[in-house]
Amino acid sequence: MTRVKDYIFHILLLHSLRSRIFIIILLVGIIPGIMMRHAIIEDYEDRAVRLRQETAQDMLTTIAGHLVTNNYLENYQQTDQQTAANKRVVDAELDMLSGIYDGRILIINSNFSIIKDTYGLNEGKTIISEEVILSFRGERLFNYDAQNGYIELTTPIVYTISPEDNPNENVNIVRGVMVTSISSKNITETMELLNRQSLIIEMIVIMAIVALAIVLSYVLTRPFNKVTEAINEVKEGYSDEAINVPDYVETVHIIDAFNQLLRSKRALDDSRQEFVANVSHELKTPMASMKVLADSLLTQENVPVEYYREFLGDIVSEIDRENQIITDLLAIVKMDKRVQDMNIVSISINDLTELILKRLRPLARKMDVEVIFESNRTVVAEVDEVKLTLVISNLVENAIKYNKEHGWVKVVLDADYQFFTLEVSDSGIGIPEDSLAQIYERFYRVDKSHSREIGGTGLGLAITKSAVLMHRGSITVTSKEGEGTTFLVKIPINYIAPQNA
Repeated sequence: MTRVKDYIFHILLLHSLRSRIFIIILLVGIIPGIMMRHAIIEDYEDRAVRLRQETAQDMLTTIAGHLVTNNYLENYQQTDQQTAANKRVVDAELDMLSGIYDGRILIINSNFSIIKDTYGLNEGKTIISEEVILSFRGERLFNYDAQNGYIELTTPIVYTISPEDNPNENVNIVRGVMVTSISSKNITETMELLNRQSLIIEMIVIMAIVALAIVLSYVLTRPFNKVTEAINEVKEGYSDEAINVPDYVETVHIIDAFNQLLRSKRALDDSRQEFVANVSHELKTPMASMKVLADSLLTQENVPVEYYREFLGDIVSEIDRENQIITDLLAIVKMDKRVQDMNIVSISINDLTELILKRLRPLARKMDVEVIFESNRTVVAEVDEVKLTLVISNLVENAIKYNKEHGWVKVVLDADYQFFTLEVSDSGIGIPEDSLAQIYERFYRVDKSHSREIGGTGLGLAITKSAVLMHRGSITVTSKEGEGTTFLVKIPINYIAPQNA
């Protein structure tokens, strides 16, 4: 039940890939539809208003010509029979046009006085507005008020006259203005009808898009569900085979990374089993030796004191060997804790190396090996002193122990602006080429008989590599059997903490 709640919670917060795909498809489908609906309605409105304006303007221009022909502006107060008849014809045209467009027409003379109002409300009144003034200057004006639902047209009434001094030249003079208000109710009604119909179509499309989004979000995320199921199979122990979901490039990358992790896990399990077996063997061997020595003393009577001393000395040696194995195992465990145990300080690598070589020179003299230290520059770095001491000590001690008579060990310290390097080379017995890749494995020995003879546990290089990696450094080895070995350690001068530390 908790997992279901968490799943729903993640979907609501768009933590689910399926929900994100669903939302994206929904938005991609709906937003263009809404924008298209508004664009179509706005385009219809613009076209309808422009058409209505052009049609009305043509009729108004015609009527303006009739006004001029019948001298409507000059004779609107005349009462003779012919003038009154002409006036009634023009008034009929104005009323008809007003009725056709469900609007209102005002005729304004040069004194800004309304001489005709098809509504019959404002005749005789004066009107002065920006539109009227501009129209008297010869401009045709148009205004669409969508909120109040009308179109306003201002049309100049132009008289064409010939000056007395130049009868052949015509001059246009504006002597009146027609202000026409046309209802846009039918345009609004048509827009509302279009809007309702498009909303119905849009809702149908939205439902189709929702269904499509649900299907696509499921189909598109199904390969990831396959990946999850396959990983769960491995996690639950039902399978340990490499998995394969080739649907997408992304799933292939994920599966490749998981399969690599799976291989690493298998290798780690094998390594742990081998490690446990090696530990058991290494700890059991000194115990068996001590038991044999003790049994030998117990089964013999009247054993001379010299034998007791000799046997007890061998037992002490085996105890020391077992103690060394345990000490190295504890060091390995501490190394596995990684960053938590790092105690970074800024120290002189030159002084530390000199101190370690000073401690190891008695062992070198005992084995007739010359130890040479060559420092190319002064190096101060941020390191864990204890762990770096293990690195230098193990490499130099191995170089001494696995050397030849009258041999040499050379330690070279150098640095650049970013790293310092420590090179430990010797004239020893060397390492076979087929063993170079395994020398850092725990309890691995190149020459088991020689290692036991000098007291090695097979953990020194494993400890060394772990310590170097904890410093974000690297260690490489080159060797030629019978001629010698060179280890090169490269460590940053400034300690770089891991991102997840």
